[in-house]
Amino acid sequence: MSTAAGDYGSEGSTATGSTGSGNGETRSIGQIVSDITGDMSTLIHQEMDLAKAEMKQEVSKLGKGVGMFGGAGLAGWFTLFFLSFALTYLLDNWMPVELAALIVAVLWGIVAAVLALRGRKEIKDANPALPTTQQTLKEDAQWARTLKS
Repeated sequence: MSTAAGDYGSEGSTATGSTGSGNGETRSIGQIVSDITGDMSTLIHQEMDLAKAEMKQEVSKLGKGVGMFGGAGLAGWFTLFFLSFALTYLLDNWMPVELAALIVAVLWGIVAAVLALRGRKEIKDANPALPTTQQTLKEDAQWARTLKS
């Protein structure tokens, strides 16, 4: 940070510290408070930007999982569709065409199972706890404590 707590003067209204230019000038308490306020504002903005970026990544993962479940739903619909055709042909004709329809229906059932399992995995892998943001917030709290002391 650009400020460092220094030695307080005899009146307590000024402090000697570094302003980033290295000239060792004396600054008032108001200037120090202003610098700390500006630094905290910048820090809060950076934390918000980090949280937004992390949330965007996690929402993207959740979107993939939801898409997989959507695909599983569509594949499940096709399973019912082809099973219905297979049953219809089986009851109507007693010919090999219904066996073909049954095979297609089983294939769609396999697709539905694979998509459902992949969608479940994508949703399980999502971590909305934002671990990087939590870590940097802990570091910021530690930094603020060192400024206070």
